[in-house]
Amino acid sequence: MQYGLDRAPLQKLDDWDDFVAARYRQGKSEEEFRIYKADANPTVTEFYRQNHAHQTLDFVLSKKAEYCGLNRGEKSIWEMAEYLNTLVDDSDPDTDLTQIEHLLQTAEAIRNDGHPRWFILTGFVHDLGKVLCLYGEPQWAVVGDTFPVGCGYSDQIVFPEFFAANPDSNIPGYQTETGIYEKNCGLDKVHLSFGHDEYIYQATRRYLPEEAQYMLRYHSFYPAHRHGAYRHLMNEQDERMFEWVRKFNQYDLYSKGRERPKTQEILPYYEDLVSEFFPDKIAW
Repeated sequence: MQYGLDRAPLQKLDDWDDFVAARYRQGKSEEEFRIYKADANPTVTEFYRQNHAHQTLDFVLSKKAEYCGLNRGEKSIWEMAEYLNTLVDDSDPDTDLTQIEHLLQTAEAIRNDGHPRWFILTGFVHDLGKVLCLYGEPQWAVVGDTFPVGCGYSDQIVFPEFFAANPDSNIPGYQTETGIYEKNCGLDKVHLSFGHDEYIYQATRRYLPEEAQYMLRYHSFYPAHRHGAYRHLMNEQDERMFEWVRKFNQYDLYSKGRERPKTQEILPYYEDLVSEFFPDKIAW
């Protein structure tokens, strides 16, 4: 399968964030945000068609082996944020915000609500895993709602009908409720579809508290934290920690439209914050 040859349906990666924020806008009813029609948003439909066809258990395991060993060298948090800035589309007429400014928007919203410093830092680093696009990964292996592979697909995943094109659909052992897992085994033993969540979790897990680790690793796992799917794979620790994932989610979704951060004024705060939790360079 030629993973890297799929055309990119999103004009720019920020289109994904805009779509998710609109889908889960505050005050939207369950009936409203569960309506997905193949002809309503062709770009998103094509994205999910690719995502659901290619995110197999074998693919996920291969990408974890490729990236989760963190063997791409060492960079500081700031160097990686600057690297992420190269994703900015200069032709985009709707925004001229840099990726760092997007990260600061999320972090400032969390800071303004008086949350702990580690929570604020989590907001700042949560999207750094999107550098996977700069490594050459296709969009469907970087963004999108995540879901377990190696077990049956929940109907709470967007466009579940597209899994018919996934080779794992033809493997009976992967299509039972628990599949290759055991009931209540805990999400740490479950392989989710690969993307930026897993990568930033792996890169930062040694330096952040467990609550932050859950926020980073599962913030795109909407079938679980938004719709209650896959609880049969979760253990008691997952249930407790998902309260933090849900707290984080509102900032991930709704901070982007806020006023432009006064970067030069707040940068010293974030320089101090990053140095409090991270060494000069970490493995990526």
